[in-house]
Amino acid sequence: MHATLPLLEVSDFPAIRRDRLQTLQINLGYRCNQQCLHCHVNASPKRKENMESQTADDIIRFVQSGTVDTVDLTGGAPELNPHFRRIVLAARACGVHVIDRCNLTILLDDGQQNLAEFLAANRVEVIASLPCYTQENVDGQRGKGVFHASIEGLRTLNRLGYGQADSALTINLVYNPLGPFLPPDQTQLQQDYKTQLFENFGIVFNQLYTLANMPIKRFGSTLISKGRFNEYMTLLRSAHKIQNLAQVMCRSLISVDWRGYVYDCDFNQMLNLPLRLHGREGLHIRDLFGTDLQGNPIIVADHCYGCTAGQGSSCGGALSE
Repeated sequence: MHATLPLLEVSDFPAIRRDRLQTLQINLGYRCNQQCLHCHVNASPKRKENMESQTADDIIRFVQSGTVDTVDLTGGAPELNPHFRRIVLAARACGVHVIDRCNLTILLDDGQQNLAEFLAANRVEVIASLPCYTQENVDGQRGKGVFHASIEGLRTLNRLGYGQADSALTINLVYNPLGPFLPPDQTQLQQDYKTQLFENFGIVFNQLYTLANMPIKRFGSTLISKGRFNEYMTLLRSAHKIQNLAQVMCRSLISVDWRGYVYDCDFNQMLNLPLRLHGREGLHIRDLFGTDLQGNPIIVADHCYGCTAGQGSSCGGALSE
């Protein structure tokens, strides 16, 4: 049984439509140097999917068209794609803000020794996964040795100015729950992170983003294997807050997969629920040149409750306090 099948049934999630497009989120491939339990992409070192040169060219041309304000690079580990730096340079040359969703340990990998310096030189915002401030919890979710490697990656970025009070270099951390429950209050948890990381390791950062785990791919499979899938979906539904609908990321973002095909969000990408425009789907980024998506209906399903439950959850953290 495929872990995502329960999410493809008819959903009663509220209908929503797009606002102005602001962010192009690009999944450069599913290859990663880690294999995390909560990963909604099923990324791992064994994955072969990786964006090729022609698709990267299409992405760059779309960015150069002036359609978006922000390029958000994700994966897998996006830095493992050979076109990662070319896309960063092209976007920055256009004055477009660039985000790198970094797992921190990639900064220590062979061949990536100058990655941190590259990010700093191009003023790339780093959004870094760190699901806890303790070794036990991080290694339990992400693998043995990940915590210490993550701390070393953070220290490297701090030395370059990331997170420092007098610096324009921004690093935000991401918290994911360790199991099938909602994130705690983002403001309080951020203070706990800042205190623990500074007192124990001398590390500083800008903001903490709390994200709910999505019941798809690897995390969804784990829920099903433990018989907790329906329980978690009930939790998400019961915690739904209608006011969060105004701020969900899919209103102002499109997600592009490693082949160049377009989705309303990264989660829909993983469920193969493509963006639909005037009855057409299977659209490539090439098909969107000169297209106004504002007002277009967004494809929704039950997993969308993960974005509206509790404080809400988006690529920029909680939606409400």
